[in-house]
Amino acid sequence: MEKAKISAYQLFVLIVLFELGSALLLPLAIEAKQDAWLAILIGMAGGCCLFFIYYGLYHYYPDILPTEYTQKIIGKFLGRILSFLYILYFMYLAARVLRDFGEMLLIFAYSETPLFVTNSLLIIVIIYTVRKGIEVLARTGELLFVFIGLLAVSGFLLITLSGVIQVTNLQPVLENGMLPVVKTAITQTLYIPFGEIIVFAMIIPYLNRPEKLKRTGLYALGVSGFSLALVMAMNISVLGVSLTARSQFPLLSTIQTIQVEQFLERLDVYFMLTLVIGGFFKIAVFSYAAVTGAANLFNVKEPSRLVYPIGVVILLISMIIASSFSEHIEEGVKVIPLYVHLPFQIIIPTLLLFAAYLKNRNKNLN
Repeated sequence: MEKAKISAYQLFVLIVLFELGSALLLPLAIEAKQDAWLAILIGMAGGCCLFFIYYGLYHYYPDILPTEYTQKIIGKFLGRILSFLYILYFMYLAARVLRDFGEMLLIFAYSETPLFVTNSLLIIVIIYTVRKGIEVLARTGELLFVFIGLLAVSGFLLITLSGVIQVTNLQPVLENGMLPVVKTAITQTLYIPFGEIIVFAMIIPYLNRPEKLKRTGLYALGVSGFSLALVMAMNISVLGVSLTARSQFPLLSTIQTIQVEQFLERLDVYFMLTLVIGGFFKIAVFSYAAVTGAANLFNVKEPSRLVYPIGVVILLISMIIASSFSEHIEEGVKVIPLYVHLPFQIIIPTLLLFAAYLKNRNKNLN
């Protein structure tokens, strides 16, 4: 492990920035229509349950990384294979988020620029930050978290003053009952973004005060969940369900409606900074987890040596992951949750926790 420590507040900031990340970009849970905000809150509750699974594993093995304790739980051979699969999983998710933000920059501002160029510029900054270690990443998060908070508050006030919010767009609540909302939550929002907190299993061993982990993690998930629910409710109340569903980036569409006394308008570039910062931290956390896990698994004494090759692989995966942005989104909504997120976020960690419980119980009995 890297010889570093982060505070509970730094962990809180990293989780919030990570959870908001690409989730702010997309029409999250729009299948639930005007009840999308409720599907997000239900997904958040499920994410808190998943957090207790990851916390339980950490409780049994507080001083080592998951790449180590998987070997202790299921044996060295199977544990190394499983650890390697998780490293690939983190790299794949980093590539997906990189593709999200590269496409956003192309659609919004750089339509004549090749996708490879925008993705390369993003990954270069991320490689530099990850190479500096978790403490630098955490301190950067502390600094930018305040900036994002100011942007969020001012943005909400400007949208309110613009008079574009139509609360009637959120009605009727539960028009088709609770079933569609729950279905959307357990097939989408549970995994993206809340289940993705599994990546922090690679980071929480660096926490300087482990007794604060449970409260910090739950607070961070709560702030993230309510923030995303508020943003989605605001998008729907401004744009309506139909336009929100059709928009590739509904938050940007909402921000473009800001017009205060024909003086403050076209502030979308200003608020796009929030999205880019969130995407940066999400990709950086996934990349750091992949680098740290690979260094630990293959006994590399200087993890920084792995940053460049892993960064290049993430860049290449982001380019070949789909032939178009629409295909990329469809794959992320219909294929990835069931066949990738479900086993890596829920099934495998649950089985590992059960095995760890049995293993440690037998030790105590002996």
